Amino acid sequence: MAYATVSDIEARWHTLTTSESAKAATLLDDAAAILDTLAVFDSSDPNVAANLRIVSCNMVIRAMSSSADAVGMSQGSMTAGPYTQSWTFANPSGDMYLTKMEKRLLGVTQGYIGSIRPKVGPC
Repeated sequence: MAYATVSDIEARWHTLTTSESAKAATLLDDAAAILDTLAVFDSSDPNVAANLRIVSCNMVIRAMSSSADAVGMSQGSMTAGPYTQSWTFANPSGDMYLTKMEKRLLGVTQGYIGSIRPKVGPC
């Protein structure tokens, strides 16, 4: 079950065409599946539900913002006479992922490994 709706996407981004709406609905389901693999969320809590909606929308907007012509491309340039234009796509493959801030919003953080130096001598 998706945590956001196509209307939520449109409110944050722009009015979607019919084909974009269908793609957004599918991607919202995908985003929910990805989020559900990370943790069990209490979506009855209004704060958690709001954060899930925000993160789901951000994931879908990032995926839909990628250019279909740029699959697999991470940089590009074009030269015409003395003029040069270059660009780099932020998400050329349209991958769905969470940023560090989104992980913090959901309370999904990665652990770390560390060590504590033991005390030597009398206590």
